[in-house]
Amino acid sequence: MIEKIVEGVYWIAGKDKFLPDSHVYLIGLPDSGDFTMVDCGLMEMGSYKLSEIESIGVKPKDIKRVILTHTHLDHIGCLPEIIEAIPGIEIWVHEDEGRYMERGDDRVIWGNKMFESMIRAQMTIPKNYFDLKPHRKLKGGEVLDLGGVTFKVIHIPGHSIGSIGLLNEEHRLFISGDTIYADGAIGRYDLFTADASQMKSSLELIANLGIDYLLPCHNRVVKGAAGPMIRKTVTNWAPLLS
Repeated sequence: MIEKIVEGVYWIAGKDKFLPDSHVYLIGLPDSGDFTMVDCGLMEMGSYKLSEIESIGVKPKDIKRVILTHTHLDHIGCLPEIIEAIPGIEIWVHEDEGRYMERGDDRVIWGNKMFESMIRAQMTIPKNYFDLKPHRKLKGGEVLDLGGVTFKVIHIPGHSIGSIGLLNEEHRLFISGDTIYADGAIGRYDLFTADASQMKSSLELIANLGIDYLLPCHNRVVKGAAGPMIRKTVTNWAPLLS
């Protein structure tokens, strides 16, 4: 079910299967005709995510881009389905993972060989399924007007080399990808291109943003007063990331 968080920001909860399915966030004011999906989810979840978006009257043709918080399988898996349903939709991703995409190097997507073997044993995935090219490579620091809602791109490596978050300063709202979740959890830092020291620095950066709304890509969202919870999470994890 799609849920409005603030004006111009909507949450579609992931539907976990044998793997976690990432949440999707839809950004754009209702009458803008210019909407952005943040992440898309596992394979076979494209129709679910698009049907939820259509349920609030947003037409697929008005979804102009997908911004990927990072390119792990549970965030990018149904992107080919989205592209097929919306020809011309753009892919925006941080440049550090965009380079992997451009080379056809899918090691970031899988995370490690064990995950790849497990998933391929359960699903038939064509050889070139993830042969996707980004339209825009982000660096971090960009201020984006997304259908009348402003977000700043924050580069937060650690979970993956090109992980990003999106900060809306008006509402102190942060879409955190898999870097930090609610209730004391953080993203894994043992996958391909992950790095514990970078994760520590990224968590400290997030703790200093003054966030009220925390919108991670798994588990629950926090709709106000998220700052103390974030600070406690960062403090608790710091010794383990040193």
